[in-house]
Amino acid sequence: MKRTVSAHLLATAQPGTKLVYAIAPVKDPGYDSFEEELIATVDGVPIEVKEVPDFHGGRFHVVETEEGGVIQLDYSATVVGQAEVPVVDEADLIRYIRPSRYCESDTLLQTAYANFGKMTGKELFNAARTWVNEELAYVSGSSRGTDSAVNTLLARRGVCRDFSHLLVSMLRAKNVPARMVAVYAPQLTPMDFHAVVEAYIDGEWRVADATGLAPRQGLLRIATGEDATDTAFLSTVRGSIVFDKIRVTAEADEELTDPPLDELVILR
Repeated sequence: MKRTVSAHLLATAQPGTKLVYAIAPVKDPGYDSFEEELIATVDGVPIEVKEVPDFHGGRFHVVETEEGGVIQLDYSATVVGQAEVPVVDEADLIRYIRPSRYCESDTLLQTAYANFGKMTGKELFNAARTWVNEELAYVSGSSRGTDSAVNTLLARRGVCRDFSHLLVSMLRAKNVPARMVAVYAPQLTPMDFHAVVEAYIDGEWRVADATGLAPRQGLLRIATGEDATDTAFLSTVRGSIVFDKIRVTAEADEELTDPPLDELVILR
């Protein structure tokens, strides 16, 4: 499979601003080929971009401007083949079972047990994914960047990050390690960066899209972590910006049909 992705981001920055982007796919050794290009400018003048390694093969791209101005970042990549099966690390199985900022699995413990009782493994995984999909309405722009899984459950609506936070919380509450993954998603509608969930089921990390908006076998990993804290596509670590524009594309060279929901899929 060949996947072609791109991102165009435009922001107006105040003097002394430092931005961190997480928009480049993981350079997995399993791919047959990986080609990419990244260009950043301030007011049309090219600027230096520093790459910083992140967890699970993710990559930060850091941009700084002392004078401020309009920062434009254009990224594109063509990836051929499939990634290696995600490594199972014992530390991850501990880290991703704990509550986190946006995934309050401790607060939602009773909710999880009330809905999923004694379910475990694949049965629990599929039931929790279906429950989140049916409980929430996907409404673009309906949530805030500070909303957690509890906020989402009360509001009964959200976007992909909110669906993922709630699913991660339900699984962790039932003692299943679960983590959030930012991805490029061919055939996603509406097109954007996308958030999905990986859970440790039957000895492997298995992927679920609680929104049901994108075929799982085409997903291309960008960042992996506890929740949106670790997977945001843009972070302002100094100064301030007005975010002006985003355009994301993701295409595959074949028509993708998502397997039945009860079929376990590995994100590759």
